[in-house]
Amino acid sequence: MIGVETFITFGAYLIFLIGVGVYFYGKTSSSEDYLIGGRGVGSWVTALSAQASDMSGWLLMGLPGAVYLSGFGEIWVVVGLAIGTYLNWKFIAPKLRVETEIEDTLTLPTFLERKLKDEKGTIRKILAVGTLFFFTIYSSSGLVAAGKLFESILGIDYKVAVVVGAVTIVVYTFMGGYLASCWTDFFQGALMFMAIIAVPVMAYYKVGDLETVKQGMELKGITFDIFKQGGKDIGIMGILSSLAWGLGYFGQPHILVRFMSISDVKELKKSRRIAMIWVLISLVGAIAIGLLGIPLFKEVSQLGGDAEKIFIYMIKELFNPWVAGILLAAILSAIMSTIDSQLLVSSTTLTEDFYKYIKKDATDKEIMFVGRVCVVVIALLALLFALNQNAKVLSLVAYAWGGFGTIFGPAIIAVLYLKDVSAKSVLSGILVGTFIFLIWKVIGLDVYMYELLPGFMSNLITVYVAEKVFCKRVIEA
Repeated sequence: MIGVETFITFGAYLIFLIGVGVYFYGKTSSSEDYLIGGRGVGSWVTALSAQASDMSGWLLMGLPGAVYLSGFGEIWVVVGLAIGTYLNWKFIAPKLRVETEIEDTLTLPTFLERKLKDEKGTIRKILAVGTLFFFTIYSSSGLVAAGKLFESILGIDYKVAVVVGAVTIVVYTFMGGYLASCWTDFFQGALMFMAIIAVPVMAYYKVGDLETVKQGMELKGITFDIFKQGGKDIGIMGILSSLAWGLGYFGQPHILVRFMSISDVKELKKSRRIAMIWVLISLVGAIAIGLLGIPLFKEVSQLGGDAEKIFIYMIKELFNPWVAGILLAAILSAIMSTIDSQLLVSSTTLTEDFYKYIKKDATDKEIMFVGRVCVVVIALLALLFALNQNAKVLSLVAYAWGGFGTIFGPAIIAVLYLKDVSAKSVLSGILVGTFIFLIWKVIGLDVYMYELLPGFMSNLITVYVAEKVFCKRVIEA
């Protein structure tokens, strides 16, 4: 049973987050401030907020749970994510920061529309709808994780727990907008980093040595072999599917918007270094949590029947109530830092990509008001999905991550790196890629290969072929 000390520290953290929202409510005076922070965010906040919003509840719940069940074969997902993170910061961030300011755009759909001179707005409308659809699923994954966390800590009904988590996130995002989201993500990223180091260190001290971990893994039928998951061979298709997670980075609006909002493009190099250190240590820590949890909890039943709660139970086992409250807040940080970003990008999409085109003479205050209303609407939709207690965090994240990577990634790459690429080619790629992504899942081929890989590649290849066949464009040197 959780002690009163944990309730106090955990509750204080929730109040702190809301306080940040109240503070930035008074600092937000225009729609650009509310939606993108006035393009004045510093390097440290950009780096930590980008990675905290990236590494959602799956980092501290989904990934450790998968390692606990399947073993060291999950390392390929980590490798793919690490490579994707670096390439995104190195090759996408600088160009996107410059180009979006030139085009004076706050969202990716509108940026692509203006860059491609898509006068009918077809690309903007399709991508805006895709953004809302996949972010609703993505946000629901975070609320599922929040529900599991609150249920485990407070001992309340899962559905009530989901509502509590949703209300907290909506309040500070509703009030403080982008700046509140960035600064809470900054603090949350720092707290997550501390927890991802402290917990495996204490767990290793408790376990004693790696031989004990190995023995526990053998009892579960899993090994340190990177080519096996759950005792079964991964195969080349499984490895490619895991590595393909890295492709998703090129199309995640809640991460890419961080690049767009930094104060100076020259600051991105510093941000990239900070981000990579954070990511590498955090991913290694998540794997360590899953592996060290095996000898600590020999059966899933010891985790309440849910492997994704391993981090929660490990904290309860290893730390005194005061410290436990702080570390459990780190899990909440991982969850909230992603959901607040997703709600805000969804809000920006509804206001910038729809409302402003319907009402062209909308005032700044009106846009901010509509943006805040949109935060609540998207949160309510995500809440409906999250009420399914049997939903798995990792599977929900995987589908949304793959969807964004498929529809946005190739389009962003094409616009930034293909000379005078046409709207017709990009639209063709989006349609073909989206169709392949959706049908791949529907007919069950996702059991052989993660649907992101065929979706992404079919999109990119279609754009390239369409340019060569119909437009005869050349790749920019």
